[in-house]
Amino acid sequence: MTIRIDRRQFLLGSTALLAAGAAGVSPSWAQDTRMRLIFWGGQARADRTNGVTDLFVKANPGTTIDTEFLAWNDYWPKLATQTAGGNAPDIIQMDYRYIVEYAKRGAIAPLDDLAEQLALTDFDQDQLDGGKVDGKLYGISLGANSVALIVNTAAFQEAGVDVPGPNTTYEDLKAMGEAFKSKNVRGGMKAFQDGSGVEPALENWLRQQGKALYTADGKPGFTADDLTAWFQLWADMRDAGVIVSPDDQALDTGPLEQTMVSLGKAAVTFANSNQLVAFQAINKDKLTLANFPRLKAGSTGGHYRKPSMFFSLGGSSANKEEGARFVGFFVNDKEAGKVLGVERGIPCSAAVREAITPTLDESSQVALKFVSGLGDLLGPLPPSPPANAGEVATALLTKSQEVAFGQQSPADAGPAFFAEASEILNRAG
Repeated sequence: MTIRIDRRQFLLGSTALLAAGAAGVSPSWAQDTRMRLIFWGGQARADRTNGVTDLFVKANPGTTIDTEFLAWNDYWPKLATQTAGGNAPDIIQMDYRYIVEYAKRGAIAPLDDLAEQLALTDFDQDQLDGGKVDGKLYGISLGANSVALIVNTAAFQEAGVDVPGPNTTYEDLKAMGEAFKSKNVRGGMKAFQDGSGVEPALENWLRQQGKALYTADGKPGFTADDLTAWFQLWADMRDAGVIVSPDDQALDTGPLEQTMVSLGKAAVTFANSNQLVAFQAINKDKLTLANFPRLKAGSTGGHYRKPSMFFSLGGSSANKEEGARFVGFFVNDKEAGKVLGVERGIPCSAAVREAITPTLDESSQVALKFVSGLGDLLGPLPPSPPANAGEVATALLTKSQEVAFGQQSPADAGPAFFAEASEILNRAG
């Protein structure tokens, strides 16, 4: 029996879990085993996740997996409460931004001693390395992705403007946005969302300058002047009327349904490559992917192949071996891979990639080709963000809104945000 809970309702139902031979899963271990699995995402991700748990439980009678999913902004407060209260789930979807924080306080468990259960012999090394903290493995990547623009191709066709391409620069964005605005598409749709508060966009922009969001020792990898320039870049686009208004941007509260593309406020939004599948599922217009803008012609290295998310095991879980077997199944089994597709990113197993490629729909094929075709835009994976990095991201969003609403100038906001980010990171130790 499996219990599934989403942010709107409790769904009680039977869940089965996977073919016994895959990833070394044996029915005997699973008798009378009950585990809890928590993840962020929408209904489409929940359906795929529960499809895999159905396969796994079916092969292991007596196993119960209780699944729960929430929107991104709701997920982290709930997970923090559960882990602090000693009630952490057995299997936890984890993000690259938070893995250091959760590992260092023991909220997730090291996985090195569970190699047999995980069975990661056919796994991309860069994705394994991405799940390590201080040399120990704490997370198993559920797919490789990269930052990407979600682009409404239909809206650009209506405007008679070319969609952003591999060589599009930030200066080009402004010109494209002005041309888009002149056509009054759909009564005033803007070309772009306001990206000033989008942490991955800032990181990409910094990396193209040879800088970083964070140094290896957890300090800011940028200066106050960098932040002033960043806020000014977006202030100029705001003044030109090529990005959404502050009031509209404030509607974006986390769920994909609330993004500027899904609300019809903008034709382009900043996201991740694996999210194209979920975006397309809730949008009638044809969508595609494009890389983040280049700083200038010839700028390189802003993107990287990031673990889209991980599965980690709760530090207090009494079911670590069972949980590891499930995680190994989730990432290694070909039938599971066909259910999951690339909604969580490009599979990290070469055998799974080969098995699922012929089965992928158009959006999934686009995502697969995007990650493999980044070329000179691709740079090295940065160090895992330091503890409190999530707080820095929230502070950036808040400061960007203050600038957008005219409460602070870019010249004042740059030093102010640098001081705030430095203080947050210093607290993290």
